[in-house]
Amino acid sequence: MENFGTALLLMVVGMATVIVILLLIIFIGKLLILFVNKYVPEEIITPKQQTQSPAAIPSHVLAAITSAVSVVTQGKGKITKVEKI
Repeated sequence: MENFGTALLLMVVGMATVIVILLLIIFIGKLLILFVNKYVPEEIITPKQQTQSPAAIPSHVLAAITSAVSVVTQGKGKITKVEKI
């Protein structure tokens, strides 16, 4: 019976330790989020200006894309725009 009491005490101490550490991680994470949102400025991303017109997609590639979409969606899909990235 003495071993059972020791095992139970060890289990309770271990579970309490895990809960305390998880609560510390949550609290520190929230503080870090608040700090970053308050003191670090948001990065401004400027859109790249297009200097060239987009290249035309060859007709055989467009036909392959159209047939693939038709097969995958069983004729219910519709292509509205195709652009090269």
